[in-house]
Amino acid sequence: MSIEQITTEDLRKMKGKDGLILQGCGGDLREWQRGINKMLTEAGILLEGTNFDHIFTFEHDGVTCLLFPFEEEVKLSIGRLAVWRIQTHDTFYGKWLSDFVPNYLGGFTKEQAPEKPDCALIGRNGNIFNLLGIASRTLREHGQGDQAEEMKKRILGSGSYEEALNIMGEYVNITDSRTEKDHSQPSHRSRR
Repeated sequence: MSIEQITTEDLRKMKGKDGLILQGCGGDLREWQRGINKMLTEAGILLEGTNFDHIFTFEHDGVTCLLFPFEEEVKLSIGRLAVWRIQTHDTFYGKWLSDFVPNYLGGFTKEQAPEKPDCALIGRNGNIFNLLGIASRTLREHGQGDQAEEMKKRILGSGSYEEALNIMGEYVNITDSRTEKDHSQPSHRSRR
């Protein structure tokens, strides 16, 4: 289980996503995570033995809040969760992310993702750390240092080589290094 610290600006960038926000969560946040997972399981809301293994914490108006994101791997009875949220509102001040951001933070941002730069990785030494270094350098050269750091963290936390490559492909356009060399070499034609 993990809890990631984010800002309200990060919340504003979560357009198209949803989740349950609980407000006023003081004390040990891991205890909150375990307790809410247990309550939702006992209420028949969390299904098939799933839990909110990765949640977010943020501060709003001097209050610690938790976001339990609705992700594909978390199986939920949304109807039961909606009733639970209403029944426990006086205790947890539960809000949906899709309501919280427009009503308390001024809405979701219309931030456009930076353009993915081309990065010649095919044909290079396939060691994941080598590829990560090349992709990170490419992002930094294109003024995307924050994306380079984000990509690095995600790749180092990934579970497989394939997953790491997929993450890399979210940040850079993976191209063939041999093609790059072919274009950079002058053409030598013999005349007869």
